[in-house]
Amino acid sequence: MDSTKFICECCGEQHEGWPALTYISPDAYSRLSEVDKEEIAVIDEDFCVIKSPDHVGRFIRCVLFQKVNDHCEDLEYGFWVSLSEKSFQDYLDNFDNEEHETEYFGWLNNALQDYTFSESVPTTVVTQKGNCRPVIFPHKDYDHPFVKDFYEGITKAEAETRIQNMINTSEQNA
Repeated sequence: MDSTKFICECCGEQHEGWPALTYISPDAYSRLSEVDKEEIAVIDEDFCVIKSPDHVGRFIRCVLFQKVNDHCEDLEYGFWVSLSEKSFQDYLDNFDNEEHETEYFGWLNNALQDYTFSESVPTTVVTQKGNCRPVIFPHKDYDHPFVKDFYEGITKAEAETRIQNMINTSEQNA
């Protein structure tokens, strides 16, 4: 597969190349019933808040760049992470501040179909100048195949398999 053709979820147009593998919502939101999505959750392109009786979940959209060892292009993911109330508020307060740079602790809140997750992966969330989405880095000492692959890299064939799996899943859910 030299080039993947895909329909962009944002613009609806067909593109060529490697698409970002994006999740439109945190898994915590996806698991809600339609009624709960309406009554206890608020979501947009960058933020999600879920207010259940015993817990408030706060999520932001981030990116992760997966190194591809035998290719000149990295694989990009669009993930959601959960943040503490304090970190979420700081990020929200500085969302339009193009000079804001900081780091937060966050938990990955999307499960990749290529891995088994018994619990969430801890991450460092790094904001960037220029209002780009924050970049996440899994904690290197967390023992999980996803973390190992992040730091050691994956092959081009593996990246293309992940892309094709995501495209096939999107088409099945459409």
